[in-house]
Amino acid sequence: MQWWNDLISWLDSSASQPTVFSAVVLFFAVLAAGLLAAWIASLAIKRLVAQRDRESKAAAIAALVDAATEASVWNSLTPQEQVLADRAVGQADIVARLLPIRGSDVAANWAAHQLHELKRASATFGYQLDPAVVEFRDRLLEWQRRPGRTRRQFQNDLTRWRTQRQEPEQTAIDQQDSWVADQHQQRYQGSVTIADESADSTMTVNTAPTATLQGEQQR
Repeated sequence: MQWWNDLISWLDSSASQPTVFSAVVLFFAVLAAGLLAAWIASLAIKRLVAQRDRESKAAAIAALVDAATEASVWNSLTPQEQVLADRAVGQADIVARLLPIRGSDVAANWAAHQLHELKRASATFGYQLDPAVVEFRDRLLEWQRRPGRTRRQFQNDLTRWRTQRQEPEQTAIDQQDSWVADQHQQRYQGSVTIADESADSTMTVNTAPTATLQGEQQR
């Protein structure tokens, strides 16, 4: 207890005031430096996360716009090219849905609907779909800049499309899509058959002189 009494006496004395003041100043300086370092680190982490989110969103939007360009000429693609395009669209859709941004699932649903409409329109309008692709791109870029307001617009579009499309109309549209897909498949199957027949004819023509030459040599 004696050392405690000595400590209290020393703190009450005038000789200890400069030391106590320096200790208090040092404590608050260290505390302020720690808080400042934590604040700077938090800002740096938030900035890094925001940058990665922007890069992920930009990559997803670029993939969707590229898919829209291919969807606008969908009827002119070969079946193999259509499979590759569908795979690219699926990957872009997953990336868009996994973005840590509010409303990313709504934007992905809107983009999926628009890509489907572009595919359907390509069978009718062919290559005259540049304005639709430009509008698709601009809407997605607007979503990147203002996700909150654009999310409401996407949701309104989806609601309007659901209310406008009746069941008989949907059945007719599905039948038309199936017919267009069958025609597209038959067209490319016919092209493949013609190419195979041409190759067989070429092989026959090339083989005939060889067989004749071999017969003359045997004589």
